[in-house]
Amino acid sequence: MNKKTIRDIDIRGKKVLVRVDFNVPLSSKNPDDHITVTDDTRIQAAMPTLNYLLEHGAALILCSHLGRPKSDADKQYAMNPVARRLSELIDRPVQKMDEVVGESVTAAVSQMKPGDIILLENTRFHPGEKKNDPQLSRQLAALADVYVNDAFGSAHRAHASTEGVARAMRAKGGPAVAGFLMEKELTALGTAVTNPPHPYIAIMGGAKISDKIKLIENLLQKADKILIGGGMANTFLKAQGHHMGKSLVEQDALDEAKRLLHLAGNRLLLPVDLVVADQFAADAHAEIVEVWGVPPESMALDIGPNTLEQFYLELQGARLVVWNGPMGVFEFDQFAQGTNKLALLLAELVETGTQVIIGGGDSAAAVTKAGLADKMSHVSTGGGASLELLEGKTLPGIAVLDDKA
Repeated sequence: MNKKTIRDIDIRGKKVLVRVDFNVPLSSKNPDDHITVTDDTRIQAAMPTLNYLLEHGAALILCSHLGRPKSDADKQYAMNPVARRLSELIDRPVQKMDEVVGESVTAAVSQMKPGDIILLENTRFHPGEKKNDPQLSRQLAALADVYVNDAFGSAHRAHASTEGVARAMRAKGGPAVAGFLMEKELTALGTAVTNPPHPYIAIMGGAKISDKIKLIENLLQKADKILIGGGMANTFLKAQGHHMGKSLVEQDALDEAKRLLHLAGNRLLLPVDLVVADQFAADAHAEIVEVWGVPPESMALDIGPNTLEQFYLELQGARLVVWNGPMGVFEFDQFAQGTNKLALLLAELVETGTQVIIGGGDSAAAVTKAGLADKMSHVSTGGGASLELLEGKTLPGIAVLDDKA
């Protein structure tokens, strides 16, 4: 990673604006409820950066989005529960503001001393955030001496708090650098993008091919094999001529699937058997069938045991594995077997020296649900950002940060 980090600059006595990713699950969407954070993984992920800054004499102004509010009237997305949980984790007071920018924020920031922490209101409550409004960017930059981006999960968005503020900070002569989580993400995922060790196996799952066409094309240039599961496998299987019953199939993507199959040759591995059911339900009656034998009234909801066995054989000896997307409907226990057993297999590979990177989003949720997140080499905190990075795209929230000399 050729970007400066907080290690490369002097932060003692400085006010530091940190863009964190505190977009965490909440207990309720009713603003009248006492809302709590139900999973603090993303807050925990920011702690090394925040603790380092505090230990080195900085005052912290934190900003993040939370959910998808339409306006500041959506109070169920206010940052209050996040402030409470952060205060517990960091063991010091966190002053939560009711504005993103404005007189109350400016006044509070002017009183800050080293060790103080302010959390701004949900950045998406401000109409200028998603528009990357230059005025909002300048107002945010004016609050601090230094800008730190530690929100990898939002680095693919060119928003005021992720991209515009870095430009505004540089315009006033201040540094714009990466935090430790950002550095960790870029180091792990950068291995897969720039100089992957071989054999390199990519595992692709999730529902749709259309979301991942560019990713598959990019992986075909770098990976030795791509193993396909999940809903996207149905479209590939249909493109091969199999009858898929009532399975999820992207009819509009069949031509792309045929093209990718032709492009990949024998480097793209599809399921040989599937777990099917007659309805999309946790208690549906399930059976295992070969891919050529999906009953007309059934739908594929997981990969089968013979597919897992084939994947197991392909993965032996791999030096790098990148996994993006579950193998089935992992939210339902009986259709989570493919995903869970694959996660167990990957955890075993890590013990033998394979580097295993989990590409965020549902894949991260699946290995976390399986209790195996800490067994992987790296679990990304950014689903969309990790996908775009693996596609070979430039992420605006990273590109704008100061380069190392």
